[in-house]
Amino acid sequence: MLNLLSILVGVLVFFGAIIGFIPFFGWFNWLLIPLALFGVVLGMLSSHRSGRNLNIVLIVFCALRLMIGGGLF
Repeated sequence: MLNLLSILVGVLVFFGAIIGFIPFFGWFNWLLIPLALFGVVLGMLSSHRSGRNLNIVLIVFCALRLMIGGGLF
């Protein structure tokens, strides 16, 4: 059940990351990274790894987007 919640959080973060990829909406990634961290915690409490791995990949993607945009754009 916790893995399913972690995947659900990951899907929400994924769609948010698509919005954050648009120029001048990069700041939105600052809100998504803590949400993805919450998904990682839920995934760590589960016996499965897929939700945790999904959220870790999304954290890396959002962090790279922030680095490319200088942390704001």
